[in-house]
Amino acid sequence: MTTMLNRKANAPLHVGCAAGFSGDRVDAAGPVVATLARHEGPSCLVFETLAERTLALAQLARRQDPARGYEPLLELMVGPILRGCLAHGIRIVSNFGQANPDGAAMSLRAMARSQGLRMPRIAVIRGDDLSGPGYHAILRRELGAAVDRVSVVAANAYLGAEPIAAALDAGADIVVAGRVADPSLVVGPVMAHYGIAADDWPRLGRATMAGHLLECGSQVTGGYFADPGIKDVPDLDRVGFPIAEIGPDGACVVTKADATGGLVTERTVKEQLLYEVHEPAAYLTPDVTADISDAEVRSMGGDRVALVGVRGHPRPERLKVTVCFEGGWLAEGEISYAGAGAESRARLAADVLRRRLEGLDLRVDLIGAISIFADDAGRLLGAQNAGDARDVRLRVAAAHADRAEADRLVREVTALYCCGPAGGGGVRTAVRQRLDTMSCFVPRTEIDARFEMLD
Repeated sequence: MTTMLNRKANAPLHVGCAAGFSGDRVDAAGPVVATLARHEGPSCLVFETLAERTLALAQLARRQDPARGYEPLLELMVGPILRGCLAHGIRIVSNFGQANPDGAAMSLRAMARSQGLRMPRIAVIRGDDLSGPGYHAILRRELGAAVDRVSVVAANAYLGAEPIAAALDAGADIVVAGRVADPSLVVGPVMAHYGIAADDWPRLGRATMAGHLLECGSQVTGGYFADPGIKDVPDLDRVGFPIAEIGPDGACVVTKADATGGLVTERTVKEQLLYEVHEPAAYLTPDVTADISDAEVRSMGGDRVALVGVRGHPRPERLKVTVCFEGGWLAEGEISYAGAGAESRARLAADVLRRRLEGLDLRVDLIGAISIFADDAGRLLGAQNAGDARDVRLRVAAAHADRAEADRLVREVTALYCCGPAGGGGVRTAVRQRLDTMSCFVPRTEIDARFEMLD
């Protein structure tokens, strides 16, 4: 396996992250690219833009328009930094292909063309999409008859880093994927740069946790960490996104883009290190079973924190598959009450709705009084007498398989303008399709994970 850009394999690989989810800040990449460009040696920029529900929404968008189905903010995210990445040899690796990687690739080519840039070599990762009829038998084998009773919107396997590494080895400037495991976006460039074998468990374990630290963007640089007076973060309005310096053994130092806000400390890194880790000694990914039971986080000063002591064990033989399916309709309605007796009036409005909407299981929140800590069954709300909150927004919601039943809630909330307690206003309503999920595991031998270099 050759190294990325034919550079020396002992030069540290710098990997920056410019998105932690679909809808993240579109200006995050600029400072990251500027910082990577100042480093000597190879570098890579990743955008992590997927969640389980994101892929289903992308599939629904593609049903409406075959040209859609990839990250809707792609041009805003990549357009401003494409020139700099190509000029400085900064590879781009992302799952922003979502349900339509080819569409994303065509969009990237159009960006390069419109900016007068050389045409980048773009590789597309194949094999994650199991939503076609040819895979139904596999899903039914793993999920049983339940899969026959639903309308599948998306079914995707979590691929690993190998096809990403192979694409980079083949000279790709940009690698566009659909569903790959989040850390694999980083593991792929590490494998390609250092020539790491697919069964080098110790190094893959360390590279995976480097990817895990980067995958949520500014969570590790203070964003989701901030809590005024307890965990203060400077200049949160311009929080910088993370960069990892990854050595030949896969160990990493986490820092952030130059001249940005936020911070990287032992505390921010520890919080992200434990994020979504169900078992510290066996964090399962498609590439490796990572083990952080003896890991150490060490401050190096100046927004630089090292992660050491990560181990790796053989990877699982089965890949996770998430199936999203149509789950009926969710109706929501809100109306505000203010001034003396506002909470009592909001409660009365809720009682009116319960009686008018018999047959629907309503979720009732009194935003400003009882909401975050409330429960769907309304036990907490019912156990507390009306307080004296003077600024209350009533929110009611209900789910139902029948769109007509969901529409009933919208009509009844709107009717409260004149039919329900005094002083209500600011009604907002919405009905949207619900998506539910179920998951299974499929033998990796049945998944054809590969890359294709587009002509």
